[in-house]
This record gives sequence, C-alpha cells and structure tokens, in this order.
Amino acid sequence: MKCHHCQSPESKVIESRESRDGSTVRRRRECVKCSYRFTTFERAEERPIYVIKRDGTREFFNRDKVLKSLSIACQKRSISPESLDTVVDAVERKAISFEEQELTSQQVGEMVLEALLSLDPVAYVRFASVYRAFSSPEDFIAELSLLTTKVKKK
Repeated sequence: MKCHHCQSPESKVIESRESRDGSTVRRRRECVKCSYRFTTFERAEERPIYVIKRDGTREFFNRDKVLKSLSIACQKRSISPESLDTVVDAVERKAISFEEQELTSQQVGEMVLEALLSLDPVAYVRFASVYRAFSSPEDFIAELSLLTTKVKKK
C-alpha cells in the first residue's frame, strides 16, 4: 500500500480491526520510509452491481459517489463521518442483497432517503431536493408534508 505522504510503496501493518458488521477490516499502517501513519479499509470483493441511470446508461455502483452526495446533503449538520459511512454501508449491503445485479438510480436514491430519514430530517430534505429535482417552493412543501407524515408514523 502506497504511503499517502511520500508515495513509498512499502508500509507495515500496525493494527488490524474488523468492523462491527464484519464486512470490512480496518488496518492502521506505518510507512517504512517516513514513518507516516495512515488507515486503510479492506472489503471482500462482491459481484458487481450496476446502476441504471435515468438516461439509460449503466455504471458500476460507486459507494464514493453515494458518500459524496451524502456529505453535501449533510454539510454544516452535526453528523459524524462514521455515521455517513454507516449509511453508505447499509445502502451498499441492501444493493448487494437484491436478486438482480442491476438496480436503478431511483432505487439507490430511495435507499439513501430511507437511511437519511432516521439520521437527519434536514439532510433528508436537502438530498431529496436534488434527487427529486425540486423546481419550486411547492415541491419543498409537498416533501415536508410527506416527511411530517413519515416522522409521525415512527
């Protein structure tokens, strides 16, 4: 594993720890050359999941894209990066559990919204506004009334 600091290809593992759900291994590493410490995560390679986008194109499921969109929706909210990783892990597990190897971007978006609902209602509305392409204040009002209904049911 290349060092992020000096780009040396040699590092040693200092500590390994399995994630709570057992799906990833967290490794603390130290560069042999400059002693810089960094963390890597390993996960078993699963069968590829394809996402069919609205325009009909297909691409691999990309957890980094999901994490980036979540980070944008959760900006300036008191949500830890670990919570966002947990949401992405849940979405990825759910995507992998589908019988088919393909799912639509709408299905992925709904999974993210479902996870955000319990995490942070403001982030939920932010994500929904982009995902559902709100074009007017009425769109926000409609989503907020749906959100209110969903929160009351819980």
